[in-house]
Amino acid sequence: MNLFDVYPLNDVTITKAKGSYVWDSEGNQYLDLYGGHAVISIGHTHPHWVRRIEEQLEKIAFYSNSIQNPLQGELAKKLGEVSGKGDYNLFLCNSGAEANENALKMASFHTGRKKIVAFSKAFHGRTSLAVAATDNKNYVAPVNETNNVDFLPFNDEEALAVHFAKHGKEIAAVIIEGIQGVGGINVASESFLQLIRSLCDKYGAVYIADAVQCGYGRSGKFFSHDFAGVNADIYSMAKGMGNGFPIGGIIIAPHIKPKHFQLGTTFGGNHLACAAAMAVLEVMKEEKLMGNAVMTGKYLRDELNAIPEVQNVRGRGLMIGFDVPQEIAALKKNLLTNQKIFTGEAKPNVIRLLPSLALKKKDAEQFIDAIKEEIEAFAVAAE
Repeated sequence: MNLFDVYPLNDVTITKAKGSYVWDSEGNQYLDLYGGHAVISIGHTHPHWVRRIEEQLEKIAFYSNSIQNPLQGELAKKLGEVSGKGDYNLFLCNSGAEANENALKMASFHTGRKKIVAFSKAFHGRTSLAVAATDNKNYVAPVNETNNVDFLPFNDEEALAVHFAKHGKEIAAVIIEGIQGVGGINVASESFLQLIRSLCDKYGAVYIADAVQCGYGRSGKFFSHDFAGVNADIYSMAKGMGNGFPIGGIIIAPHIKPKHFQLGTTFGGNHLACAAAMAVLEVMKEEKLMGNAVMTGKYLRDELNAIPEVQNVRGRGLMIGFDVPQEIAALKKNLLTNQKIFTGEAKPNVIRLLPSLALKKKDAEQFIDAIKEEIEAFAVAAE
């Protein structure tokens, strides 16, 4: 049997990881500034995270959600403390797509409506409704197509206000990433998020903050949406939540009331996943990683802005993007091949940086030196 070919793969096999570094099967060391799509939040194989999982594995790894699991309550309490959303309620699942699927479903249950507002370049996942709210036709199968999702221009306040004026009483939810990831590190303006909040209040719609990639401290605040100073009704989470252990979740404002059997999951919130997620929050608090994301992210953005060939540097904290001109289009590839540095990309010409929130200043300096060296190499080759 062969693997189903769904991804173009780098010719690298990672066999070991520690902190912000990984090693391949040939023994080569790489600086990881991508963290497997923003998943590695506290550093690869953090000792506290490893110990937490090992200790739980010795007790019980899994039982279904038909029994009490006190770890879920502990995780909810800790998440409320660290996020500042202690009055919300937590539902645990397994992935970001599943989190958004359940968020959209809850919005429809709560409002009794069907219409969803999403935005240009949005990515919310690959499951049925989440992918229908994703602005990329390559991901949407015919069975996913629906007339229940309307796409509006990102950060266009006038278009949003006009749409609500025409269709407000039909809208179940607005779903938006605080910083678009797959779309190219596009930051939602504070005034745009504030307008979403006010329009949802006026028309009785649900504001869903997709924080799957831009949440969990990556921006320097727990949710990047928090920069706007308003609360969403539902926040979706995954990626950095388990530092590589699969877990996702939504937190739901108290005015949205639960009913039995509306939501459910077999593996969501299992004992091992909760142990991993607790470890992440404990390390984030103990090591002050949101503060580190602010400081190290500012250093990276400042240094990148000082490089003339790098264009349109943007982002918050350690969620950073910049445009690569066509004449240095091979920069990402060369950083991996020549400098042994993993970065991400967004089409057509964006490099994305999504490292561990524990990224050290010296590692950030190494990246800046490497990118300057590669850009100089392009200039020499062009002479």
